[in-house]
Amino acid sequence: MNDAGYSSGGVGSGYVPADPPGVETHEAKVDDSARPPSLLTDVVTLFEDAKNYLQAETAFQKSRAAFVSSRLKFAALYGAAAFGVFHLALIAIAVGLVIALAPLVGPWLATLIVGASLIVAGLFFVRRLKSQIGAIRSAFEGESS
Repeated sequence: MNDAGYSSGGVGSGYVPADPPGVETHEAKVDDSARPPSLLTDVVTLFEDAKNYLQAETAFQKSRAAFVSSRLKFAALYGAAAFGVFHLALIAIAVGLVIALAPLVGPWLATLIVGASLIVAGLFFVRRLKSQIGAIRSAFEGESS
C-alpha cells in the first residue's frame, strides 16, 4: 500500500481503496431474520407443521366419528321401528286376506292360499338374495386371504 491507503497496481490490477482513518464503514449489518433459512430450520418447521396437521386431522376425524356414531344410533333405532311397523302391517294384511277369503273358500283353504302365497314370495326373495351373494363372491374370486 502507498501513503494514500491504496494498494499499488494499475487499473484492472484489483486495487481496493482503504477506508480513511476515522471514517466508519457503512457495511450493512446482517440481521438474523434477513438470512435465508437453513435446511435444518426448514426440516424442523416442516416437521412441526406436519405434527400440527396430524393433530388437527385426528381431532377432526374423532369429532366426525362421534357425530356419525350418534346419528347411527338413531338411524338404527328408526330402522328397527320401521321394520317392526312394516312387519305388523304385513301380518295384518295376511290376516285380513284369510278373513276375506274364508267365506268364499272356507277358513282352512283361505289360510292355505295366503300361506302358500307368502311362501312363494319368500322363495322369490331368497333366490334374489342368493344371486346377489353370488355376484359379491365372484367379485372377490381369485384373491388370497
